[in-house]
This record gives sequence, structure tokens and C-alpha cells, in this order.
Amino acid sequence: MTTSRQNLSSGADEDAPAAADGASGPAVKNDAATSDVDTKPSTTTPGTQERHISIQTKLEGLEMLVDLNGAGRKSCPLCPEDKFKACYSHKLRRHLQNLHWKVYVEFEGQKMCICHLPCRHLKPSLTGDQVSGRHVAHYHCVVCSATIARKTDMVSHLKRHVNKGETEASYCGGSEPPHEEPAPSGQSYEIMKELGTNVQLLPNHTVPQKSDSYFNRRMKTNRQLVFSSLAVLAEERSPLECLDAFGATGIMGLQWAKHLRSAVRVTITDISDTCVKMIKENCELNNIRVDGGSRGPRGADGNPGEGKGLSITTVEVAKMDANVIMHLRPFDYIHLDPYGTAVNYLDAAFRNVRNLGIVSVTSTDTGSLYSKSPNVTLRHYSCHIVRTEYYRELAARMVVATVARAAARCNKGIEVLLAVALEHFVLVVVRVLRGPSQADESVRKLRKLVHCQWCEERVFLKQGTMMDDTLPCSCHESLPGKTAVHLGPLWCGALFNTGFLRRMLSAAVQHSMDDVQPLLKMLICESECTTLKTPPHGSTSAFANQVECGVVIKTSESGEDAAGQFGKRKKADEPGPVVKKLKPDASLEHPSFYYSIHRHSIRGMNMPKLNKFLQYLTEAGYRVSRTHFDPTGVRTDATLQQFKSVLTKYSVPTYTKAGAAPTSVSTEPTTTGPL
Repeated sequence: MTTSRQNLSSGADEDAPAAADGASGPAVKNDAATSDVDTKPSTTTPGTQERHISIQTKLEGLEMLVDLNGAGRKSCPLCPEDKFKACYSHKLRRHLQNLHWKVYVEFEGQKMCICHLPCRHLKPSLTGDQVSGRHVAHYHCVVCSATIARKTDMVSHLKRHVNKGETEASYCGGSEPPHEEPAPSGQSYEIMKELGTNVQLLPNHTVPQKSDSYFNRRMKTNRQLVFSSLAVLAEERSPLECLDAFGATGIMGLQWAKHLRSAVRVTITDISDTCVKMIKENCELNNIRVDGGSRGPRGADGNPGEGKGLSITTVEVAKMDANVIMHLRPFDYIHLDPYGTAVNYLDAAFRNVRNLGIVSVTSTDTGSLYSKSPNVTLRHYSCHIVRTEYYRELAARMVVATVARAAARCNKGIEVLLAVALEHFVLVVVRVLRGPSQADESVRKLRKLVHCQWCEERVFLKQGTMMDDTLPCSCHESLPGKTAVHLGPLWCGALFNTGFLRRMLSAAVQHSMDDVQPLLKMLICESECTTLKTPPHGSTSAFANQVECGVVIKTSESGEDAAGQFGKRKKADEPGPVVKKLKPDASLEHPSFYYSIHRHSIRGMNMPKLNKFLQYLTEAGYRVSRTHFDPTGVRTDATLQQFKSVLTKYSVPTYTKAGAAPTSVSTEPTTTGPL
């Protein structure tokens, strides 16, 4: 994830510039209260910014502090004369290795050896005398120059620096000059390349509380999914007005502009001055011209395409709040990736998005999405949820429901093209359909979910039905008390569009995005609820058409535009119709949710392998597929009772000893009682 700290507290903003200060960083203040930490500046080699002599990278550097090849007795550079007397070279070498180097603490390639010099303020005893002896030995922190006595305390002290984003490079400065020009904040940075795009990163880019330009390497899958969805929309119509509302380093918008070129007009915004300056420098790093007014890249003489460094395309970079720019200008594609929840920006996103445009939303507040903070979930998403075996799909449907309500407030409906929930983010990609009728149709798909707390059976609640009569299980009859709860409201429609996913896979292959291709293949099988590894090769229109809200939208692959310029649909009575109404087919309705084969395994039985079990369910006449939400999950249209009956039929009894009688088999799941 690349996102700015636009929606963080002001207190976190005040701490960020401190990471660029000198050796006296804020981390010293936090540890000064302990008895083993002293913040007095330590003895250093000549130069105010150089490290203490006890901090070395190799043992040879420690031995070079004294001439061991010379004759005569020599003193230890890290011990006082009264503690270690001068000796010959062979004895001093063993002393440096066994006492100082052997117990070093390593941090980012720097070894902090133990020091016995009088660098610390020693606390007086009750009689007023200085405490001497074992408390003199200490370590010098490579980040903040604090002196810490114990090795374990030094390790904990360095971990606090890492959590705050304070590194050795941000305080002391590297001894080697940076290989590129200085970063906007005056700090050294590293160059990272992803999908052919180079971006510069600050040393504390992994901690959002300490960096304006937060960058998460684990969000590479998210960036590639968003890029693939934009590439599909660019095939339908061009040029597209695209917005990366939270630029941070600008890597996502730069990837769009660098690979899609003239098919997109990219706008990157951020509220931080540091991020805006860094985005502009990253544009120069990738030979992309920053738009100052006109759209076309122009050279020094005003001719397009003759700028400095032969600019390949142009992007617009603006310092502006995301809500403001989305209210001021219309866009065809909007991507929201704030720090945490995106609910504060949904109303502005649907305010001016064009018809048949796409809005992609990335939510990283996994604490509230995955049922860890139910009170926050109720505030942000107006949903009541509990922890279930299908909590990831529950989070995806909850985000889609929030997006649908925001679109309906602007008289717009949505068609879900993609909904992915992984360990650290939830990505939802929807197509916008204008009109109150489309909005009403989307709102009708928001329903309550009835969840059994005992067996975890679930079903969407229909209007006018009793809660206990809705569930197909009989837990409410055989068990005392309330066994079912209402969750939601949630999105009860499909979470995937098969035609759109196939075209996303084609775009991923075209742009050499190998990391996301296995995930897209699994999503295609999940959208069709099939176990096929490759999509069926039926008619050509199966790949080119997308069924959205009962409407077939043909793409440019078949030689016809999916929609007119800027999203205007053609009339059905025109020759060569591209829009055709379809009757809903209840038999092809996408199965909601999935069951975990391990959660519902039978006690005393060895269950079959997952792929074999999928084959058994298919032979029984059920639609079945695997799911990306859970590696042990099975998406099927069978009820839980039918699912468990097939699982019991093909499970083998467990034998305690060879030749012994089989153990008693219980038909109850391994996990008993409500979660």
C-alpha cells in the first residue's frame, strides 16, 4: 500500500520531522527514565557526527584502533588503564575478540561492541560514593548514542527505534555518500523498482506514523490488481481520466502512466508537501513530465514530445485534499487507498464519477474488518459482525455494502467486478451505473445474514421470514437458548464478474505481471464455481462480453465499443446492438460463502484430500470450487448438512494401532460450542 498520512492525527505529523534530525533523536527521551540508560553524549572519534569507536562493521576495524603489529606493550582502546593494563599484541588481540567483539549487538550491519570506558553517569550510592565495578560496561546505540548496560536492554531499545521508523541512516548518516540526489526532506533514500517503475523511498517508509510517504512492499498484489482493472477499462474507451487520490510515493499513478501511455490521463494528489515534491522527483526519475497546465508533453520550444530526457508521457501532480478534487472534477477511474478505512471518501468519489466508470477501494483497517474491533466496525460500516470461519468474505461483503449505500446516495448503482480479501487488505472494484433504478436494484441486495453460532450455518434473511425458520440446520430445536444471530446488513449479490476477470488476466499476461496471475486464475474459477484450471473455450463472446446487472456489455475485443465516448450507452434499437437485456437465471446464481473442510471434519475420521473431496462433491451434483479467502475453504451451493454428509461418506475411520478395532465415530464437528 502506498498512502499518505492525510487522515492521521496531528500528533503523528509532528513526530515525522524528528526522524531527520541529528544524533540526539527522540528515542533517547523514551529510554532515559530507565536506570540502565544514560543519554550523555558518548566518547566519539574526531568529528561530531561520527560513531563511537566501539561501533564497527568487522573485527579488523576494532583491531585497527591500535597498532597490533608494532612492538612493545599496548593499551586496550575500549578499557581504562586501571581495568586492563598494557600488554603485548597477541594478548591484546585475544582480549578484543573474547571480551569486546564476542558479545556485540548487531543493527543494520553495524556491530556495537561492549565498552568499558567511563562514558556513563553512574548513580551515587546511599553513602554518596560512585558505584563502581560491573555497572561500568555498556553499549553505545548506533541510532541515538545512548549508553545501555545490558545486552537484552540494548536489543529492546533497538526494536523501539525500528517500530518508530528511526534507523541508523536517519540519525548518524551513512559514511558513504548516497548514490542518488538527496531526498526532498534532506534524508538519504533508496531506489526501488517495481513493474519497470523506479521510485525513491525514505529510510522510514515502512512506518506510516513516522513517514509522509509510506510504502508497503507487501501491497504489490494490490497494485497489480488495480493496474489490471484500469487496463481493462482502457480497452473499452480512451483516453481515461484517472485519479490516484493518495499518491504518497506516486508509484501506482506512475505505473499507470508509464505502461498505458496515451490511453490514460493520470492525476496524482496528496495533501503532504513532502509527498508532492517526492512524486515530482519520481516523475523525473522515470522520464515522465509533470503537467503544469496543458495535457500534452511539450519540449523547451513548445513542441510535444521534445522535452528534457524525452518524456514518454505526462501526469498531473496536485497538492489537494482527496475529497476536494473528487468534488471539483469528474473522473473515469478513481482509486482510494487511504491509511485505514476509506468510508470518509466514498461520497465524494461517487459524486462526479462518470457513467460506466470504475471505483476501486482498498481498506487496510483489518482490525475492524476482521471482527477484532466490533465497536469500530459499527461506527465505520454500520454493520454488526462476529468472528466466523468465513470472516474474510464477511469483510468483503461489508465493504461492498458500504460502497453500495454511498453510491445510492448519489442516485447510482454498482456492479461488483472484483472483491478480494487477503491478510492485510480488502480490495473492492465496482463499476458505476447511473440512475435511480440502478441504485434501487443495488440497495435491494443489502440484506441481513442469519448465522448459527453452534454449527456456523448461514443464510441471507429474506423479507417476512422468521430468523429460526430461515436456517436449514436444527440447532435451535435441539439446543437451549438462542443459537442464531443477525449479522450485517451485507451485500448478498455476486462478488466477481467472470468476463472482467478474464480480461484482467489477459492484461496481466500482456504486462508481464507474473505474481498476480495465479490469483486471477483462482478468482476466475471461483466466479464460475468450478474446479477447472483454465477457462472453458466455448464461444468467442464468452471472453468478450461482461454480464452486468442483466446487461451484456460487449468490449472492443469483438470490434465494438462497450460504451460510447465517455460512457454513453447506445440504444438497443440501433443496428448492431451492443446492449441486450438478459433474464436472470436462478440456477446460475453464485453460491454465497464457503465451508472450511477442517472446521467441519468428523471426530475419529480421516477426511479425504481437498482435491478429492471437491471431486466427490461434483459427482454428487453440486457446484463446487476453491476460494481465495481460505486455502482450506470450499465454495459450494450445497447446504452444511449436505456438505457434512458427503464428507462423512468419504472419510476413513482412524485406527489407534495396526490391526486394532476402529475407534468410535462421532458425527459432531471437532469444534464444539459457539465460537
